[in-house]
Amino acid sequence: MLEQRIQQHFIDSADLKYQAAQALSKPIAAGVQALLACVTSGGKVLACGNGGSAADAQHFSAEFVGRFERERPELAAVALTVDTSILTAIANDYDWNRVFSKQVRALGQAGDVLLAMSTSGNSANVLAAIEAAHEREMTVIALTGRGGGKIGALLRETDVHICVPHDRTARIQEVHLLTLHCLCDGVDAQLLGDQETP
Repeated sequence: MLEQRIQQHFIDSADLKYQAAQALSKPIAAGVQALLACVTSGGKVLACGNGGSAADAQHFSAEFVGRFERERPELAAVALTVDTSILTAIANDYDWNRVFSKQVRALGQAGDVLLAMSTSGNSANVLAAIEAAHEREMTVIALTGRGGGKIGALLRETDVHICVPHDRTARIQEVHLLTLHCLCDGVDAQLLGDQETP
């Protein structure tokens, strides 16, 4: 019984990825172009999210600064989820909904990208970060699910919305991770040329 349950997780995850491949390839490609425009003009990526999305922000930043699968020059990315002193000071002195937006206002500049992740599309602190990014004339790449929530309504035409067509958090996060790998691979392919993956 347990083994069947485990196998069903794999099947459900694979099915969603297969279904989402066609729907998400265009917005992911647009995300690659936004990231490429940012890094080739000396800009940086600020990444944020809560819970599993916070881990994804850190995962993305590590692969952007370090490397994905190929050696290349370092690319500038900062996860806004990692400095506990900043997070707790802002949450304590103001409120939790401002922990990312204040960092975006402090660090973001025109031409930078905000990589904003929320499986529900309704995270208040991510919504505030998007508003701050717009004030700074940054492009937003939003990774959401469940129809996009409030984030979908907040985005501008110049932003990129990658919305996973599913309602279950675990499945959405699994596709978000694959999306982040596609973004990293796409940037590398554009900078270094196509190469067969091992």
